[in-house]
Amino acid sequence: MYELYYWPTIQGRGEFVRLLLEDIGADYLDVARQPEEDGGGIPGLRAFLDDPGHAEPPFAPPILKDGDTLVTQTPLIMDYLGERHGLTPQDDGARRRTLQLSMLLADFLIEVHDVHHPLAKEFYYEDQKDEALRRAPGFRDVRIPKFYGYLDRLLGSSGYLVGKDLTHADLSLFQIVEGMRYAFPQTMARLEPDYPAIVALRDTIAARPGIAAYLASERRIPFNTHGIFRHYPELDA
Repeated sequence: MYELYYWPTIQGRGEFVRLLLEDIGADYLDVARQPEEDGGGIPGLRAFLDDPGHAEPPFAPPILKDGDTLVTQTPLIMDYLGERHGLTPQDDGARRRTLQLSMLLADFLIEVHDVHHPLAKEFYYEDQKDEALRRAPGFRDVRIPKFYGYLDRLLGSSGYLVGKDLTHADLSLFQIVEGMRYAFPQTMARLEPDYPAIVALRDTIAARPGIAAYLASERRIPFNTHGIFRHYPELDA
């Protein structure tokens, strides 16, 4: 059984890993979502992070535990799981390309977060709202088209980001699309018609049996204003 260590009340970066685990039908334990008396919750997560027995202490969640192996950083976790379950290409060049795109999507997440927290995550949104209002137009009108345009071109030939088969990078892009629709519904309703390949990939993945069952279940934490994707109407002009 895989063990996933991530914050229990948000999707965040851990959701990318959850989607892959659900797609492959893996037997896994979302540790921090277990009762505190069973070693779960925030106390259980912090105890794991602070455990002095780790040979290579993890810096922050998400963390995947596979037996004695710990893997951190979302793109590396996705690559690790994908290699074992057919979602990472076997060809070295294609594998690097897939990991590169996964890291690119992780870069995009930083930009999404920094729209609503442009100064520091330690400040409340209300403490940096003016700066967020200044940052949002550039993100909506420049950065989203830059990323989406590039990814849509990659999808144009085969419908997938790398080669002719689904990879973990495609699953990550699915989560990006879902999060952006929540955080910027008006913007994405305006922009998405320009990126039909991205929308088609999103629909293809949403229909996969493991993903469809997960999306309809209570295991999928709803989007909220505590994670990376946050909906503030004033930022979605």
